[in-house]
Amino acid sequence: MANLEGVASAMAATRDGIDALLRDRGLRRTTPDLTGESLLRGAHASAVLEGSASTLDEVRADGGDPVARAAVRLSSELLGLLPTLNGSPLQALARMHTLAAKGEVPDQELGRPRGADGAARLRDLAGLLTAPTTAPALVVAAVVHAEIAVTAPFVSRNGLVARAAERLVLVARGVDAKSLVVPEAGHLAVRAEYESNLRGYRDGGPAGVHGWLLYAAEAYAQGAEASPLAG
Repeated sequence: MANLEGVASAMAATRDGIDALLRDRGLRRTTPDLTGESLLRGAHASAVLEGSASTLDEVRADGGDPVARAAVRLSSELLGLLPTLNGSPLQALARMHTLAAKGEVPDQELGRPRGADGAARLRDLAGLLTAPTTAPALVVAAVVHAEIAVTAPFVSRNGLVARAAERLVLVARGVDAKSLVVPEAGHLAVRAEYESNLRGYRDGGPAGVHGWLLYAAEAYAQGAEASPLAG
């Protein structure tokens, strides 16, 4: 996938922009509060993409509507799942779903794949996350996001899980160790393209995958602009 036309150069340009943001503006003023703000902005954006009507101010004040609360609950524990993602991706993804869907589905469905096909999809994804690769980390994050979003391995809240997993991969693979970029806000900023390119990934064969990866480079650049480091 990384060798598809234009993907490597687009991802490299985006990575350069992210590195510049983190180096030039973040080196001397990066704090846990900034990470918390980035996670909150990401939770709000992800919730809106999932159907929430809450504003960022509402989420900041009282958690917002149930979808926003689910996204915040997931984001609040997300970085603590980093060792689990690196060692046992299936367990990390299951925990993400448990956090996102708690109180909305029966307890016995929390963290469990949706049938044999869902289980197979998650095993394939875990294999992707643990296999050695020379692919750029941004490509891996984009593929993880799309695979969860379009295959919907869980009974609910696959979008929240997909976007959270994407963010955590960016942390795990060294793109954004302190989670200051807001990829979820990048997707929200170009929502129509986000939704159409996910459909293309699902239905469009190699061309759809190609389109999704080129789109993801743009979205990650937007996510860098949404970082609290950017103002």
